[in-house]
Amino acid sequence: MEFEDMKKIWDAQTSQPLYVIDEQALHNRILSKKRKGAHITNISELLGIIAYGVMGCFLLGVTLYKQNGSPFMYVLAVWVLTSALYILKIRILRIRGNDHFDRSMQGDLDHAISVAKYQVHLSLVMRWNMLPIALLTVLGVSGAGKSVWFSIAILIFFALAAYASGWEHGIYKKRRMELEMLQKNLANG
Repeated sequence: MEFEDMKKIWDAQTSQPLYVIDEQALHNRILSKKRKGAHITNISELLGIIAYGVMGCFLLGVTLYKQNGSPFMYVLAVWVLTSALYILKIRILRIRGNDHFDRSMQGDLDHAISVAKYQVHLSLVMRWNMLPIALLTVLGVSGAGKSVWFSIAILIFFALAAYASGWEHGIYKKRRMELEMLQKNLANG
């Protein structure tokens, strides 16, 4: 018996379509994805703000204390403090934008997609931010008279961090694409 025949028999016996979308279950799933995305985003932002803020203050303090510190270390300290302020700024803008979404299934889906797009953007910016940090770190360390092996170890560390952040970025892109596909499927009916 073919699928279409089975569907006709089902429809005739139950007077209900064979496939019915449980809207409440779908809405709960969307809310779950939205909460998970917001939670991960909050943690990422707070870790970035704290890590860059502490690192910038530490670098600035150590470099000022040495009094003959490398100029690259001053630039690095300013760079990471600026990175912390940037994350704080975009976090505030993201939180302010949370009120612009309806509390309906479509509004929650739009909000979840917005958070997913923000996650992808934030992870991409932080990946590219590693380049100047790595460069300034290597230049600052090599200018301080450290061995070449120490500089190579730093480069290996940043290469591993870039690989890990690429993996993380891929997860965020996949999550965004899943939500966009769900939105497209719901729009098509």
